[in-house]
Amino acid sequence: MKRNFLKTCLLIASMFTTFSCSASPSVMDTPSDPSASGNGSASGTPSASGNTNGTSESIPTAQQWNKDVIGWNLGNEFECSAPGQDGESMQIGNPDGSINAETAWGNAVVTKKMIVAVKKAGFNAVRIPIRWQCHITNAQAMSIDKAWIARIKEVVGWCLGNDLKVIINVHHEKWLEGRPTYQYKDENCQKLALLWMNIASEFANYDYRLAFAGTNEVHIKDNWGKPTAENLEVQNAYNQTFVDMVRATGGNNLKRHLIVQTYVCNPWFGIENGDFIIPKDAEGNGNNYMSVEFHYYQPWSYAGDCTYDYWGDAYKQYGKIPDSNEKSMTDFFNTVVNTWSSKGLGIVIGEWGVTDHYKSNSEKVHENMTYYCKFLTTEARKRGFSTFVWDNNHFGNGSEKYGIFDRFKSMKVNAPWILEGIFGK
Repeated sequence: MKRNFLKTCLLIASMFTTFSCSASPSVMDTPSDPSASGNGSASGTPSASGNTNGTSESIPTAQQWNKDVIGWNLGNEFECSAPGQDGESMQIGNPDGSINAETAWGNAVVTKKMIVAVKKAGFNAVRIPIRWQCHITNAQAMSIDKAWIARIKEVVGWCLGNDLKVIINVHHEKWLEGRPTYQYKDENCQKLALLWMNIASEFANYDYRLAFAGTNEVHIKDNWGKPTAENLEVQNAYNQTFVDMVRATGGNNLKRHLIVQTYVCNPWFGIENGDFIIPKDAEGNGNNYMSVEFHYYQPWSYAGDCTYDYWGDAYKQYGKIPDSNEKSMTDFFNTVVNTWSSKGLGIVIGEWGVTDHYKSNSEKVHENMTYYCKFLTTEARKRGFSTFVWDNNHFGNGSEKYGIFDRFKSMKVNAPWILEGIFGK
């Protein structure tokens, strides 16, 4: 994308009276300012120069940002569709009641106590998936409802105030994610540029603990399989658009940690196809402040749909296991290092997890789940990858039951075998 287009986007947006985002906002001007708690440097927001309270702050590279990060996903909250709206809708706009989207999928309102509980459990980062499309007040400018952006800032502030790193993203934007085709490429890139201009401008002065992720699991609807060259080219365009626009907003965004995605966040589509293009950083940063994100529910037959009760050669005596084993995981992680880490890029496993499943011997199955979690997080950490476990607050036995903390019961840990694997407790 050409720089003059980005400047044009900035100019156009400023012409709309409904535009809620300022070109160079001051976090100090908002009631949700993470520095408002008075917790000192833990919640301060450095200026565009990278200073906090007049002191020099080192800007972490993406690899430094990801090092030793054990993160948690605030899943099925801010990425929900508006109440009564089809979750697959491509409509852009804010219907009545859209501010209540946070609870539209049956979860509790997020509170500061929830964030504190996540911190106390041992996590040091939070990924906040966010759907913006049902909170857009002007589709031409992709301007964001003031109440929604204030709510997002509030939760981000709670995280930063507890010294948690944060990722915010563009998640479940069906107009974007569901149409990775030439037909919609130019239109979607323009909308994505405007949307990220508005988001990034609002957070331009937040400190470097806050990272941005450009898209999420872009794919043709109901098709999670191998992408075409067209699909891959469009995803590459989305990634470049995202990087260009965020950098164009200035402030701390000039060197903000930016996270780009492989097609459908499937790592093999970024490696095996050979068509994943690392975006160029217009600020001359090279790859220093950029990470590649993929999601890892592997093997799905174990981690996702419970075809197998056990995983790994270490547990093959207890029952049938999938072909994918410990060596499969480490071999793949090594390929990721050789493909991307070796080029200076950070690595973010933005989602991973193992659904709760048992048929007879629940104690041994949960022991195996602990083993899987420990193996994955240990091997990822050895290689400098950050990991963000998926938690959708869904409990029970079966497919995609990834709940860990019960948000309706003071964050009671309902899946201790997951935390035991991650933290050894």
